[in-house]
Amino acid sequence: MDLHDYAAATESTNIVTIQSRYGLYIDGEFCEPASKKYFDTINPATEDVLSQIADANENDVDRAVKAASRAFPAWASLPGSERAKYLYRIARILQERAREFAVLETMNNGKPIRETRDFDIPISVAHFFYHAGWADKLEYAGYGSHPQPLGVVGQIIPWNFPMMMLAWKIAPALACGNTVVLKPAETTPLSALLFADVLEQAGLPPGVVNIITGAGSTGSALVEHPDVAKIAFTGSTNVGKSIMQSLAGTAKRLTLELGGKGANIIFDDAPIDQAIEGIVNGIYFNQGHVCCAGSRLLVQENIVDEVLIRLQTRMSTLRIGNPLDKNTDIGAINSRAQLTRIQELVNAGVSEGAEIWKCTSELPIKGFWFAPSYFTNVTDAHRIVREEIFGPVLTIQTFRTPKEAVEKANNTPYGLSAGIWSEKTSKIHFMATHLKAGVVWANTFNKFDPASPFGGYRESGFGREGGRTGLGAYLKEVAS
Repeated sequence: MDLHDYAAATESTNIVTIQSRYGLYIDGEFCEPASKKYFDTINPATEDVLSQIADANENDVDRAVKAASRAFPAWASLPGSERAKYLYRIARILQERAREFAVLETMNNGKPIRETRDFDIPISVAHFFYHAGWADKLEYAGYGSHPQPLGVVGQIIPWNFPMMMLAWKIAPALACGNTVVLKPAETTPLSALLFADVLEQAGLPPGVVNIITGAGSTGSALVEHPDVAKIAFTGSTNVGKSIMQSLAGTAKRLTLELGGKGANIIFDDAPIDQAIEGIVNGIYFNQGHVCCAGSRLLVQENIVDEVLIRLQTRMSTLRIGNPLDKNTDIGAINSRAQLTRIQELVNAGVSEGAEIWKCTSELPIKGFWFAPSYFTNVTDAHRIVREEIFGPVLTIQTFRTPKEAVEKANNTPYGLSAGIWSEKTSKIHFMATHLKAGVVWANTFNKFDPASPFGGYRESGFGREGGRTGLGAYLKEVAS
């Protein structure tokens, strides 16, 4: 056994009970879809079928929206302190069942158990606790002395952080007095369906939260339903543009959190060892399935050789394989379609003359896998620099001055995130002021807190989630 060999430490799946088939959660109970159609959801690390999931059609969406509409008057009229009690209960139950949710999320998503256990579920819990605290203080949030809920909100979440995105959306909506129809991604619906059990355990009134499953057509039906007051969407930029077109001319509120092509900028005075960890966390966390990933590394020219040597050394220690093994750093790509997309863009990078370096770890035969990689010899003209890969692939460019770093970092249609590594506070402030990104991290990357608003602009969307600012997306101001 060499320095980086580990005995397997596989998390047991006995804590999770997965039903062979799931219906739609509407008006406080599971029911069969009107469509009578189901689809398989799989474990991307093994390609084994986990369960059959209901495929909701327009009639099913209408049933869910009507249930939310019926529940809205009573829920909205509850004192904020009473709504807070439900949110606190949900948070505590999630804490108690954290291991169960972490294992299920790993099985359905493919990400390592260490990430679901130490990041996804704790952050989800924190959002429910945080927004429970706001529920009886909305008049002090800065949205008028008598802010009112919007009504029924439709929420569509992606497959990269299923449980966390659910919490980011449902918690503020309920705290503000809205009712919800949630559609999880078709490849990762299981944690949302298990969350329905949490809602029942917490005693949430029927219809306040409804969970419908399906693919793009289900989401479209929810977006276009006339009784939905607001749509909150996290996903691809192309789908976000389509939603904007669909809602143009309507009175519906909309927030979008879309793609990104974040720059991670390393200056020559940066703490290099710390920065290397920031690079790895910025792009290889969750297999690069992160909208705010630091997928473009900009390194000051005079230290690029040192950074590459240290980065290769660190990447050679990454452990790829069974996501349920507590030693695993890099799990499975979420779907075959996403793996094909990654491979297409990587092949484009090679054909355009970029030089690729890959981890040499042996990949499992079954499942969807891609070794952590990086490209050098790239320019802003390369597709891999311009387009969101959404996988464990990094592009590396150099710069000489802070001004050049800003120009390269901002040379993208996106505007979601950036990272700055330097020991000089003045340099960090200069960069943060000039970078066109909704979130800028200093000497760290991918750090989140429910009290801190998150979001982007340009083709990364608009609106904020989290913090006092995020409450505004679920409130309408009413003058005193």
